[in-house]
Amino acid sequence: MYEVFTVSIGLIVSIALLLGGIQIAVAVGLGGILTLVLNEGTNSLNAISFIVWGSVNNASLSSLPLFILMAEFMLRSGISDSYYTGMSKLIRNVPGGLLQTNIASCALFAAISGSSVATAAAIGGVAIPRQRADGYDLAMTCGSISAGGTLGILIPPSIVMIIYATFSELSVARLFAAGLIPGLVLTAMFMLYIAARCILDPSLAPKMPPAERGWLWAGIVNVAPMVGLMLVILGSIFLGIATPTEAAGVGAFLAAVIAWTIRRPPLRAFGQALLNTVLISASIIFIVIGAFIFNYAVQTTGITRELTNWVVSLDLNVYVFLGFMLLFYVVLGCLVDSIGMIVMTVPLLLPILMAYKIDLIWFGVILVVVVELGQITPPVGINLYIVDQMSKAGIATVIRGVTPYFAIIGLFLLLLVLFPGMATWLPSTM
Repeated sequence: MYEVFTVSIGLIVSIALLLGGIQIAVAVGLGGILTLVLNEGTNSLNAISFIVWGSVNNASLSSLPLFILMAEFMLRSGISDSYYTGMSKLIRNVPGGLLQTNIASCALFAAISGSSVATAAAIGGVAIPRQRADGYDLAMTCGSISAGGTLGILIPPSIVMIIYATFSELSVARLFAAGLIPGLVLTAMFMLYIAARCILDPSLAPKMPPAERGWLWAGIVNVAPMVGLMLVILGSIFLGIATPTEAAGVGAFLAAVIAWTIRRPPLRAFGQALLNTVLISASIIFIVIGAFIFNYAVQTTGITRELTNWVVSLDLNVYVFLGFMLLFYVVLGCLVDSIGMIVMTVPLLLPILMAYKIDLIWFGVILVVVVELGQITPPVGINLYIVDQMSKAGIATVIRGVTPYFAIIGLFLLLLVLFPGMATWLPSTM
């Protein structure tokens, strides 16, 4: 019972610090240190140096800064403007006009950035002023960008998947493969919803102006650099030509070349990209260190084994267990951000998942989809605030626009549970 008490104290302290605005790395790390001291005494702190080294000496994490750098080069160059214009030309005849462009642009940009925030910021910065001027429904605009941005952590490469792979010791390449088909299916579901809404109420999206001469070729030229970069990265990983780290390195170099060739940004933009990459990467790595400290502290208590035995003794049906777990994550997503959700829960859940013989690759995709839901769930849903800041529409308008996407993501989760091959088939072919 004392072990349960010490872990509970550590969890309560970590959550309280998170809710108080303390950074995730500090909150989780301090909770772990407190648990370790209460359970093992101050001498146990000698192990922290080994934990720090072991947590960062991880091949899965080596690709992280390079994928972030690639996204930063694309963001700082301003290439998203021409890319969005090209995408709007290619799908101009789909009901919904530029609202459809929001989703399609987010889906493709997600394959470059790996981040929901970066995707929503890049596409929203271009789309919102244009659609406001053209008379699009503001709630629909904000909702499509907020929800479309969440595709950034499902369609590979995905920063959240890299973090999950670090804690579950799974192949990053196989996780990327598992997210591709579900990401495309969810994109299609978002676009079908917009098309249906705009057919029923044409006032939501004004008709696109007549196509100018050569619109198809112009659209292809604007979109081609992003598509080519995506094919190089994902193709080399899926075909086994390169590891995720090697593909990320090549991708970062090509992103810099594309940015310089198309936009010729000032050198300070590249310097800012490098600085932001260091800041974001360091922030994530510190979170990983804090999480490993907390995980080590929990493991020393033996509570993970006891928790696994207790859950298995309940003799729950696997679908009932998954239902309770997804409900838990939805509630947690209202309070904690995506990386915090993973680092605090995955180490505790892995033994239980293995006891239920749940495919960890499939569960990784399920987890990422639930984390997506957290990205647009008040009060912590960060995409809501990014879009609100860009649109100045008011958070109530953004929430009203994004609410239908909750039902779409819920339906998609049901499909993923009923048809797990959607996530497991492509990795099985690698």
